[in-house]
Amino acid sequence: MTQPSPPEITQLLLAWSQGDQAALEDLTRVVYEELRRLAHRYMARERLGHALQTTALVHEAYLRLIDGKKVQWQNRAHFFAVSAQLMRRILVDFARSRLYQKRGGNAEQVSFDEALVVARGKGTDLVALDDALTALARVDPRMSQVVELRFFGGLSVEETAEVLKISTDTVTSDWKLAKVWLRQRLDRKKGR
Repeated sequence: MTQPSPPEITQLLLAWSQGDQAALEDLTRVVYEELRRLAHRYMARERLGHALQTTALVHEAYLRLIDGKKVQWQNRAHFFAVSAQLMRRILVDFARSRLYQKRGGNAEQVSFDEALVVARGKGTDLVALDDALTALARVDPRMSQVVELRFFGGLSVEETAEVLKISTDTVTSDWKLAKVWLRQRLDRKKGR
């Protein structure tokens, strides 16, 4: 099967937004592997033996996508940005519930890929990262969105710029500043 083109995905998203259920079926078929790749990226950062598997993460995100309120999809990048955000939420909720069940136990460890070294250690916990991103969103919402789209969504600088309707230079600048801000925030939390 050939990789679907961004315009094809965008057309299906727009048709689905307008209530075309056949478009949703076609969209599911063409984006499933991309959603699995995105979920695999997330799961690769989780500890071995994590109770949530890649397929389960994709299915949970898919259910939330189709059961959620009607979204006015802009394009392929917007779809994958929302998908990434949902997957992040699912994993953070899972990590928080595990912490709650352990009654204050240590958070699950998540390795960062080398493109975003926000903490000096080999990993950082997902709950701390989520808290830091939430704090960053209060200070600079756009910068937080850039991190979410680039790091969690795997979007390119160009796709991130398209979703946020800003220049690629602004994305690059926000990306650099956000990494520094997050590193400082996470280091402070770890007492460094």
